[in-house]
Amino acid sequence: MNEASLTALFFLLAILIILSAFFSGSETGMMSLNRYRLKHMAKTGHKGARRAQKLLQRTDQLIGVILIGNNFVNIFASSIATVIAMRLWGDAGIAVATLALTIIILVFAEVTPKTLAALFPEKVAFPASHVLAVLLKVLYPAVWTVNLFTNAILRFLRVSMEGAGSDHLSQEELRTVVNESGSLISSRHKDMLVSILDLEKVTVNDILIPRNEIVGVDLDDDIEHILRQLRSSQHTRLPIYKGDINNVQGVLHLRNISRLLLQENVTKAMLMQLSREPYFIPENTSLHTQLINFQKAKRRFGIVVDEYGEVLGIATLEDILEEIVGDFTTDYSETSPDIIPQEDGTFIIDGSAAVRSINKSLNWKLPTGGPKTLNGLITEKLEAIPETNVCLVIHGYRIEVLQIKDNVVKAAIVHPIPRKRSLIRQSPPDL
Repeated sequence: MNEASLTALFFLLAILIILSAFFSGSETGMMSLNRYRLKHMAKTGHKGARRAQKLLQRTDQLIGVILIGNNFVNIFASSIATVIAMRLWGDAGIAVATLALTIIILVFAEVTPKTLAALFPEKVAFPASHVLAVLLKVLYPAVWTVNLFTNAILRFLRVSMEGAGSDHLSQEELRTVVNESGSLISSRHKDMLVSILDLEKVTVNDILIPRNEIVGVDLDDDIEHILRQLRSSQHTRLPIYKGDINNVQGVLHLRNISRLLLQENVTKAMLMQLSREPYFIPENTSLHTQLINFQKAKRRFGIVVDEYGEVLGIATLEDILEEIVGDFTTDYSETSPDIIPQEDGTFIIDGSAAVRSINKSLNWKLPTGGPKTLNGLITEKLEAIPETNVCLVIHGYRIEVLQIKDNVVKAAIVHPIPRKRSLIRQSPPDL
């Protein structure tokens, strides 16, 4: 009879250790679930995900029922182990039971189940949610009482429960999620998603076509010259101005005048009738805001102006889309007239070329926080307008001024050379 009762105690102890492992694994599995994947699975109708999501909505109750069950079985197991040890070894069995049970619970009821649950949270949490949901209903009075005291202590310590465990992500956190997605998202899609997040940081000033490169129709020119310009234009939209680009009268879409160009006796008034009111964009408008503004106004073309109404350049919807999906041309450095590759690996770059365009085209990292053009970058570095051809290093890129005209750097030879510090030296007199 004594041996049979001892066997029953061993069996009960084993059951309690298994229950302890269940509660330990359930806690780790539930807390390790990916909340965003869980939401997606719940929306698609996964029953286990829905149960787990419902339990996680009240984390305090979930932890309460798990810890109540875990502590109960652990204490009960300790008592059973002590009884078994005292029957086998007398008073010395207390120390033996303490040491043995600690090792057994640590290995079989804590470390092993928690490690498995951390590695496979869904396989552990979803089946466990069946039992935990039932236990929460059965033990709800005990859970409510424990949470009552727990929340009172937290309030005494001035710990706010509002917003705790929020699933909202900041832009930087979302950027990290995208970058750490691995092979789940293709590299091109990653670049596009990150570019969308960067639209808030980039302004129209960074992508505009500067005013000196604007191709438009001057109403002061004779009509024959204007018609020849329209027939040979490579652009679909042209601003119409009178005398000066600051005096913009409208925007002409060549699609609207295709039939008009076939007629005789075309007048400037007829062109103005087919033009559209100009759409102006304040400088420093973020691309995210401007993208929405283009959509609201149903426009694709805007004229960027400063606070005094001076025209700085033009920005188009295509320019913004290129910030997201990349350039529509396959190799910008080969098609851009501003960047001419050389056989020795260097590039002759127009001084008016935008720094961001250079970086995108050549995968460089010239600084973009200051001047927008290569000419501005060189002038800022020298702190003066260069009077002769000079050579300098900016962020490891060696820049040799090639041509200076009208106090502006017209062209420069650029090639990256790692340097510890920027050097400025005068070019030889014979260059």
